[in-house]
Amino acid sequence: MSTDAPHQITAGFLPLLDSALLVAAKEAGFAAKEGVDLTLARETSWANIRDRLAVGHFQVAHMLAPMPIACNLGLTPLAARTVAPMALGLGGNAVTVSNMLWQALAAHGATDDLAPRAAGAALKTVVAERSRAGQPPLRFAVVHPHSGHNYELRYWLAACGVDPDRDIDIVIVPPPLMADALGSGAIDGYCAGEPWNTAAVQLGHGRIATVKAAIWRSSPEKVLGVAQSWAEARPEALASLLRALYRAAAWCGDPANLGELARMLAAPAYVGRPTEWMLPALSGRLQTGPETTVGVQDFFVPQAKAATFPWKSHALWFYSQMARWGQVGHSAANASIARETYRPDLYREALKPLGVALPGANAKVEGALKTATPVGSAGASLTLGPDGFFDGSLFDPDALDAYIAGQATAPDR
Repeated sequence: MSTDAPHQITAGFLPLLDSALLVAAKEAGFAAKEGVDLTLARETSWANIRDRLAVGHFQVAHMLAPMPIACNLGLTPLAARTVAPMALGLGGNAVTVSNMLWQALAAHGATDDLAPRAAGAALKTVVAERSRAGQPPLRFAVVHPHSGHNYELRYWLAACGVDPDRDIDIVIVPPPLMADALGSGAIDGYCAGEPWNTAAVQLGHGRIATVKAAIWRSSPEKVLGVAQSWAEARPEALASLLRALYRAAAWCGDPANLGELARMLAAPAYVGRPTEWMLPALSGRLQTGPETTVGVQDFFVPQAKAATFPWKSHALWFYSQMARWGQVGHSAANASIARETYRPDLYREALKPLGVALPGANAKVEGALKTATPVGSAGASLTLGPDGFFDGSLFDPDALDAYIAGQATAPDR
């Protein structure tokens, strides 16, 4: 690591497409231009990311969006106080199933267009058939208990009449092992970030059934997790990093840079897989099966639509799911911890000198924007949406108590 730059920062990351902002910040020079000597350290699991941040090996990390909240709520071992002053993009996940399970789903109405309602209804029928036949429950994998993957999978299943705690088994598998676990028959499906859904298709192990961008449009996925003690001790270093990442996000969002970004991510130090595995998610043209390619609007959004803004409504929705699935008891104190984990104040302060579009509020009603909508903002113009949940529900963070009370832990039968 060079000692010439005023800010020395080590960031942990996992080999996923949504590490793109960190990779581009380093490789395209945005970090250096902000006086940041950025070292990226690849890890093998989200638990390692969390633990190495806690013991000071990393100052910041590519992190599951709910994980800082779980850390601050005391839900994880060896967790330090963590803040999220920036999101690292929207979307990027998919649900992939084995070839055998896809055949069963297709026979019951699942469609090639990735529609979550059709796939979920078909899955409900398959689950019921297996139960009547005395077969073991299907096994789905997610990357961590406190992950957007776990909560969006559960939300989708429950909204389609499948009880994620009784009707299927949910296990934990690190993202790079998902495709191989599917191919070996150890699991029947999984929810993970790219390129590990494309990997299953490319290897002939499975089929993409639906995507996060359809389950919850314009929804968060990863954040920049920052050790709170370091953020407080080194505010200038953090602000410099946030500016570098914002510039990297704008670069990643430019279609002209798609090929170069794919090559960066494919390098052995980062994702370490073929460039062709990166292109589908970056272009929004997903190969969902051997002979099927589907265009997905806003599959992965690195910069548009305030994609890097740490909305407190996102934090509170994740918290609502922790409460829904019994990971934490709901209380005003716990809700406050979740709300204050996301730090738009740090984001605003860091980016103010750039004159960029900043939302006028720190939270919004999730699902209220049915079309792309210009909104009030500081700086340049800003357009948000469309956003929202596939079942048409709304999440109003000002009505958190009612939302949590109204969530059934088991779906209607």
